[in-house]
Amino acid sequence: MSRRFVSQLGPQETVDQVFRVSDKQLRPNRNGQLYLQVELADRTGSVGARMWNANESVFSSFENGDYVRVEGSTQLFQGAIQMILTRLTKVAAHEVDEDEFQPLTSAEIDRLVGRLTEMLRGMENLSLRNLTECFLMDEEFIAKFTRAPAGLKNHHAYLGGLLQHTVTIMEVVARVAPCYPELNRDLLLTGAFLHDMGKIDELSYDRGFAYSDEGQLIGHLVMAIGLLEKKVAEAEKLAGEPIDAETVLRLKHMLISHHNEYEFGSPKLPMTLEAVALAFLDNLDAKLASFSQQLRDDPNVDSHWTAYNANLQRKLFKGGAAEE
Repeated sequence: MSRRFVSQLGPQETVDQVFRVSDKQLRPNRNGQLYLQVELADRTGSVGARMWNANESVFSSFENGDYVRVEGSTQLFQGAIQMILTRLTKVAAHEVDEDEFQPLTSAEIDRLVGRLTEMLRGMENLSLRNLTECFLMDEEFIAKFTRAPAGLKNHHAYLGGLLQHTVTIMEVVARVAPCYPELNRDLLLTGAFLHDMGKIDELSYDRGFAYSDEGQLIGHLVMAIGLLEKKVAEAEKLAGEPIDAETVLRLKHMLISHHNEYEFGSPKLPMTLEAVALAFLDNLDAKLASFSQQLRDDPNVDSHWTAYNANLQRKLFKGGAAEE
């Protein structure tokens, strides 16, 4: 039987296939009986699932990040597809095709890394080129950078999501910068590359996605400063001369201000042209990714409108495509 991906599931369907599991919880209902609540995912998205009359034995038979075969059926609940499970068993990782569970294939990751490298090595500023080369030569950094998600839920929340988010912003920088000659293109490109790099350690993503202890206590904005200072020292040692102090200061400012608002965690508001540009381009890519996912995953197949999304605080208009 051919696989039906999460994005293809509709209500009242029988399901018997493998998913990657996360967010497992064993909870009591109003009558005190236990039920299992999990999130099931493949490369196209995720769906919430429940198993009634569950027990500790079922709950402890798998961990977040495992692959599980589930049997059950789908239903609509509060405007979204939900799965009701009758059976759940753990499946060994070597028994599945992991490309069915990763939005980005290994070939797509390689292409993104190639494009990232091409843009950074094409910069005219020698100091910034040397600095970014120190990151590219760091095998541990690149391994994490190409695997990490960009977030837990809001946008690019999948393995390789940080890389895709970063390269997309850099592509926009390459197109926007020539329209604004007052912008320092290479500085903005470097800032786009480094702006979220703290997430490689802020998040844990080996088995499911969560915040690391360091991520909870410090956060990726501050963590990025430490990574930058380390690589600045390496680049200066290799080049035998210091990087311009103001250039480093401007980069640091871009890293800590790119959330654009105090309420979103930025300790400083953007106060340079490049910092302002980065903050808006970052937000643009995050918002478009979130909106696109809402449109793609919406269960209201017969409506011109998506279901209301509490995070986005709105419905989205799909137009007349539902009638075609």
